Amino acid sequence: MEEQTILVVDDNKEIVFSLGKLLEYEGYHILKAYDGMEALEILQANTVDLILLDVMMPRLNGLSALMKLRQAYKIPVIILSAKTEESDKVSGLIMGADDYIAKPYNPAELTARVAAQLRRYHTWGGSAPKAQEDQLVNGSLILDRKTKEAIVDGTNVKLTAKEYKILELLMEHPGQVFSAEKIYERVWKEVAAFTVENTVMVHIRHIREKLEIDPKNPKYVKVVWGIGYKMEKY
Repeated sequence: MEEQTILVVDDNKEIVFSLGKLLEYEGYHILKAYDGMEALEILQANTVDLILLDVMMPRLNGLSALMKLRQAYKIPVIILSAKTEESDKVSGLIMGADDYIAKPYNPAELTARVAAQLRRYHTWGGSAPKAQEDQLVNGSLILDRKTKEAIVDGTNVKLTAKEYKILELLMEHPGQVFSAEKIYERVWKEVAAFTVENTVMVHIRHIREKLEIDPKNPKYVKVVWGIGYKMEKY
């Protein structure tokens, strides 16, 4: 595969420099911009495969730049920001970001997320996956009902029968919270006893380990503390 180009956009030159070095070490070609206006100008003159985009910048902030570039480009965008409020994350995703990483970031996690977004982008021909018959799609996560497999960012993931049924239940109802007892009754087809919570928790943990880049900070299968589990809707 030919060298892929990543545009790093941040008004902090030290962050741009360190990110550039990290990604160059991973084999990527790096372009640099220090505000949203400069980023849009670089996009017009260069082929870019992915953008790492800060939120708080002069002239044109990251979210405004994201809105403008989404009018013409489908390339993946990962928001990088110290703003960790849930509303800022949701705003970025609604405006067209593909992922969100809060500063300070873990270098290994960041490079893994970059690789995952690039793999998804090129696997799906530069666009988001579309649902086909016998498939459930949520963001870049697909559940194939024929093969009983999950596909995450273009990579096939093997599931056990119970893991598949739990994931299918959650993906059929994105955003809906299911208690451990309800999941057990729907998947195991048995009346839930007081001991089922640990059984369901173990299966959820295994699903996260297979689907998530960072299982401790999951993107898809979320815990609603004291209530149950849900599939985050994308």
